[in-house]
Amino acid sequence: MKRVIVIPDSFKGTMSSSEVCRTMESAIHEINSAIEVITIPVADGGEGSVEAFLKALRGEKVYCKVTGPFFEEMEAFYGRLEQDTAVVEMAACSGLPLVEGREDPMLTTTYGVGELMLDAIEKGAKKLIVGLGGSCTNDGGVGAAAALGARFYNTEGETFIPTGGTLKDIVRIDIETCREKLKGIEIITMCDIDNPLYGKQGAAYIFGPQKGADEKMVEVLDNGLRHLQEVIQNALKIDVSVLKGAGAAGGMGAGMVAFLGSKLQMGIETVLDVVGFEELLEGTDLVFTGEGKIDAQSLSGKVVMGVAKRAKSKGVPVMVLVGAIGEGIEPIYDEGVTAIFSINRAPIPFEEARYQSVENLYFMMKNVMKVIER
Repeated sequence: MKRVIVIPDSFKGTMSSSEVCRTMESAIHEINSAIEVITIPVADGGEGSVEAFLKALRGEKVYCKVTGPFFEEMEAFYGRLEQDTAVVEMAACSGLPLVEGREDPMLTTTYGVGELMLDAIEKGAKKLIVGLGGSCTNDGGVGAAAALGARFYNTEGETFIPTGGTLKDIVRIDIETCREKLKGIEIITMCDIDNPLYGKQGAAYIFGPQKGADEKMVEVLDNGLRHLQEVIQNALKIDVSVLKGAGAAGGMGAGMVAFLGSKLQMGIETVLDVVGFEELLEGTDLVFTGEGKIDAQSLSGKVVMGVAKRAKSKGVPVMVLVGAIGEGIEPIYDEGVTAIFSINRAPIPFEEARYQSVENLYFMMKNVMKVIER
């Protein structure tokens, strides 16, 4: 064996994707130091997405002053990659950790996300990858759109920057300037959930409580998103009520499509496209991937499935290492997965096993490599 690709998801609550990559690579080289190992940390759109892309593609981090969650000035960052591509994670300036102890999705904004995008465009980016995840907002992405030139009008005909609590006050939208600034710019939005914009499975009801919303506030936020959808449909002739993923990041999934002309795409598909995964598979003998738990939900387009399908098309076998193996995974073997191994060496509760995850992963990886290298 001459070359392998390591491309795992994070093991939620235990190891980041980058940490999994390091552990797997170290175990592989202990068994055979001559093997070329290509590591690709997977970004899911949330906090750490920029770092993952930069590690995979050796880009650079760009810092700039933007507007924070409560309209305060702050320093944030995005990643600049080769081929005029920039990666923006909304968590960098609208993330939940930034408002710890003062959460209020009625007041928070995504304005800074738009400013990051604008800075990248002004510095030459022609393709933007925007990661949704870990937000403290519920503004439907109107803040980001406003930073890029969109105008939102109230009943008095005045322009304002709506937040989650004032979406209900929007009566007219003008995105002409915004679309002009984005002419010739490709925008891909990484979105790994399929929640609708509003309703019991929507942004406010499902994610609002973790952002500080009580029961009454959730209802107000949900009604605001319903109103936003109506205004969007009337003004732009776009129906985001049926858009899967519209409810991501406080409704920003809907805003990215409606205001910025973006397309929503699974995080793993974005990663595979950007790193040129299919080209990397040429001359590769084996692919290692993994996640915290593999079960029936893994069949719906998550990391393991995305990697396996593309590897299968090139005839490259895929080994999967996971923390736990759930029910309903049998169909995954038909999609390109060769074998699945659990790293846990003893039947102990997760709260205990999590502290042994790195050690267990290293141990299992070495054993798998010993069999392969015989």
